[in-house]
Amino acid sequence: MSNHIVIMAGGQGTRLYPLSTPEHPKQFIDLLGCGKTMIQLTYKRYLAVDPDAAFWVVTSADYEHFILEQLPQIPREHILLEPEPRNTAPCIAWATWRILAGDPDARIVVTPSDAWVADVEAHGATLRAALDFVGMPDRVGHDGGGIVCVGIAPTEPHTGYGYINVIAGGDRQSPVKVVSFTEKPDLETAGRYLAEGGYLWNAGIFVFAGKTMREELRRYVPQIAGKMDELARAFGTPDEAGETARIFPQCERISIDYAVMEKSPRIWCIPAAWGWSDLGSFAAIEAVLGHPIKY
Repeated sequence: MSNHIVIMAGGQGTRLYPLSTPEHPKQFIDLLGCGKTMIQLTYKRYLAVDPDAAFWVVTSADYEHFILEQLPQIPREHILLEPEPRNTAPCIAWATWRILAGDPDARIVVTPSDAWVADVEAHGATLRAALDFVGMPDRVGHDGGGIVCVGIAPTEPHTGYGYINVIAGGDRQSPVKVVSFTEKPDLETAGRYLAEGGYLWNAGIFVFAGKTMREELRRYVPQIAGKMDELARAFGTPDEAGETARIFPQCERISIDYAVMEKSPRIWCIPAAWGWSDLGSFAAIEAVLGHPIKY
């Protein structure tokens, strides 16, 4: 059973305009002045999770040149170019179907390309624990597998994140069962979650056995799964690029959070004990620049 790291890098980073633009979004910029772009930092961070993992990038066709320039280590056949953005559910489905075509027992980590993490060593320990967990279905119970998300302790009633309600307990070293997952609640609801306690922010990092994610996508977004089945017939053939251009834009435009995470009973969460930011605002970048960075 091998590990695959999927870096999602198709976002336009418009909240950081004019520093980040649709032509040159934040994941391809050295936001922290450390000599590496955000996607290069992400790649380096996940090498510390598993140096033998297979790396993949899903991004816009418009950004292919950034990947080739900044991550020449990624095999060309592992760069999946979206003909148009369809949000994260089709993105994750495409990567999952492609990986399973060559590795039916794959364990997969899906991560954003533009987040900051304070402690790479602690991050690696968290992700390895999640990978171990999804690689042993008997731990997860009779459902035969689980999807693990990473939870961040909230500091304010932010409406831009998903909120994960977890069962109390655990040693912060292994996943705990998720009671509910609520994507981007309104301010009043977010404030109530903080007051009640037991809620974590969703960091947008997902760990799963490929078979488990495929099952859940089939169950909750059969339209997308059907399109992936259709596209899979062209994998590895001369028709693959043309079929991707034809089929992928037909996928429902929906996030993985709404498509699967809010609905599935097979969701687990591992709390993160390391600093994190999605660098989604200038204030967030300024806060991080005043914090020691362990790279």
